[in-house]
Amino acid sequence: MSIDSVFVHKMWNDHELSKMVKGGVPFPMLSDTGGKVGAAFGVYDDEAGVEMRGRFLIDPEGIVQGYEVLTPAVGRNVLETIREVQAFQLVRDSKGTAATPAGWKPGKTTLTPGPDLVGNVWKVWKTEMAFD
Repeated sequence: MSIDSVFVHKMWNDHELSKMVKGGVPFPMLSDTGGKVGAAFGVYDDEAGVEMRGRFLIDPEGIVQGYEVLTPAVGRNVLETIREVQAFQLVRDSKGTAATPAGWKPGKTTLTPGPDLVGNVWKVWKTEMAFD
């Protein structure tokens, strides 16, 4: 979603994104002309008429679980967004019995929240995560 019109989105998809992602983006791009949604999330600069780059992960109940706001000069990492969605889904599906350490990826060891975890996260992280 951006403050750009659907026509600008079409041009961006047809002439830019489709060269990076075969067939273009696989989801609809939404237009927030006027910045009402951006203002609600605190990323719309009314005075300049622009939005910062914001990414908001919202669960099925409408609760923001994670977000990132970047200046326009810094690109986002789609693979990191996908990893975070997978982590939020795993935690949600576990009903709070699992947590993901920093750098967790699907298929890697999860953590069990509780008093025994305090001071022991490094044991899993050191042997399995270590910036792979």
